[in-house]
Amino acid sequence: MVDLEEQCPLCRGRGLLVRGDTAVPCACAGRGRGPGSLPPRLALCTLDRFSLGYYARDRKDPDRGTSYYELARVARTAAEQFIQDFPGRSRVDGLLFTGGVGSGKTFLAGAVANALLAGGARVSFIVVPDLLDMLRASYDAPRDQGWAAQGLWDAARETPLLILDDLGAHNYTEWTLNRLYSLVNYRFNHLLPLVVTTNISLEDMQGYLGERTTSRLIQMCRIYRLLVETDIRLLVGTQAARS
Repeated sequence: MVDLEEQCPLCRGRGLLVRGDTAVPCACAGRGRGPGSLPPRLALCTLDRFSLGYYARDRKDPDRGTSYYELARVARTAAEQFIQDFPGRSRVDGLLFTGGVGSGKTFLAGAVANALLAGGARVSFIVVPDLLDMLRASYDAPRDQGWAAQGLWDAARETPLLILDDLGAHNYTEWTLNRLYSLVNYRFNHLLPLVVTTNISLEDMQGYLGERTTSRLIQMCRIYRLLVETDIRLLVGTQAARS
């Protein structure tokens, strides 16, 4: 697995800068990147770089009795199958990767995006907190910033494949929950697949996202869990320091 810290020093690869209550596009977003484009930090994510060596064979998911290694192997296989099935299919089940920080969820999602982009597919990669921050800020922002938020929202709704990264255990308001449901439900009704990464367990998801959004995600996506003993990014950084 590669170091994910190769990114814009201003926005840390998010494509957005938050200034007070306003979220604005970072300067790096103008470098050939439209709304929802893949962050530069994920450019090197590929399935052959997704190393199963970070996942313990002797540690097991207490709920399923499956080793961390096997969970990761199954998730990588599912990503490979999704990449094969996506082109030319009128309907394909999405993917939902759940797990703690540094468990490889975003890496796998980035690998899916890179493989499909290389084949000419249209993919939007959107970090959920950034999307919600930008939409909230756009109501009182100048018109050009409102247009930027609308462009990101349109990309999220209409793109053939949407990757929603970091659908986490945030302090969602009724407004943000309604926005999320509107987005997910629109894609559900129009047979547009999702790839989602989240640190929320399936058992806790309804408590954070609400019954409607959780139900739609379960209907749309096959769910895969990734577990690690240590944040992979810390391991990568330690290995790089020693080399």
